[in-house]
Amino acid sequence: SNGGRPCPGDSTTSEPRSMAKKLGIKKGSRLGRYHVVEDILGEGGYGIVAKCRNTGTTKIEAVKVNKSEKGVLEVAMNEIAILNRLRRLNPDTCNIVQCNGFFYDKENICISFELLDLSLQDYLQEKNPRGLTTRELRPILHQLATALSHLHSSGIIHADLKPANVMVVNRHEQPPKVKLIDFGLARLVSAVIQGEWMGTLHYSAPELLLGVPFNESVDMWALGLLMVKLATGCQLYPGKTGYDPGVRQITLEIQDSSGVSAWILCVRDEDLLEKSVSRFHMKPTQTTSAASTKSAASTKVRLHASLLEKSVSRFHMKPIQTTSAASTKVRLHASLLEKSVSRFHMKPTQTTSAASTKVRLHASLLEKSVSRFH
Repeated sequence: SNGGRPCPGDSTTSEPRSMAKKLGIKKGSRLGRYHVVEDILGEGGYGIVAKCRNTGTTKIEAVKVNKSEKGVLEVAMNEIAILNRLRRLNPDTCNIVQCNGFFYDKENICISFELLDLSLQDYLQEKNPRGLTTRELRPILHQLATALSHLHSSGIIHADLKPANVMVVNRHEQPPKVKLIDFGLARLVSAVIQGEWMGTLHYSAPELLLGVPFNESVDMWALGLLMVKLATGCQLYPGKTGYDPGVRQITLEIQDSSGVSAWILCVRDEDLLEKSVSRFHMKPTQTTSAASTKSAASTKVRLHASLLEKSVSRFHMKPIQTTSAASTKVRLHASLLEKSVSRFHMKPTQTTSAASTKVRLHASLLEKSVSRFH
């Protein structure tokens, strides 16, 4: 366990609520003709979410107020269009938030939703920051898979699945019922711009990070990472740039019989490593202290040649026997290769010690790939 300490990539600071003040919205404010603000539930770069009483229906609703800026307005209109497409779906059986419509408050677009309890992110912190039990995880996974199934059947990619975009209907109900929210970045599969990056870094699929063609399967990748977060309390791929999660994804996705070693190489945080080892019944093959994992002398690269060959194949690189520049398509540029080499404490002109493993992807491939992009 991490003893309640923040995990890599987790936010440890909270910004003061200033967006509501900028928009001039407070308790008692009236939005549009019928909505009276009772509380500010949250805010972000887009605007705020307010708990409102609809004086026309007397119902309590959650109203998302999008500020009147060009980029924000485009996202809001996109979300409204996607929500209109989803109106034919039953929000309860499909585990998708119910939209009650939209209206204008001055120049701001407001979208009205059913009021839900709290986000899955806050639910995790309240229940157990170190991870939920299997009994708790199973129904959540089933419901989110159901939501994505209906979404994908409608030809829509959510593109930003994460704990903050999943709401628990009622925290006191067991098992908890959850619903998918926030369709601001959602896209029609037929209308996606290939190579476009969108979503949240820690939950982005490899094809989004690498700028290669993608489809609705990126949501399934995010679902897997979301479940890891709920199970362990930590993000599987923490990082502040696209490079950090990318390295970890490459390492984990190409596991074979040496999968445990690949996991150890891709995890730098001592607490997360120890938790993963104990939770998934893995036996560490080397010292796992933070100091030793950072030490080139103590870190032994145990990736077999077959594992390296799989990684080469996965990223569309030809084997080292192919010497034709025209047929060698290396999509990972030189900087990534050089960082990968230094990350695993390898030098381009040598392999790791025989005591660890025999790495057959030797200097010639690396030198050719690096020189090709210089």
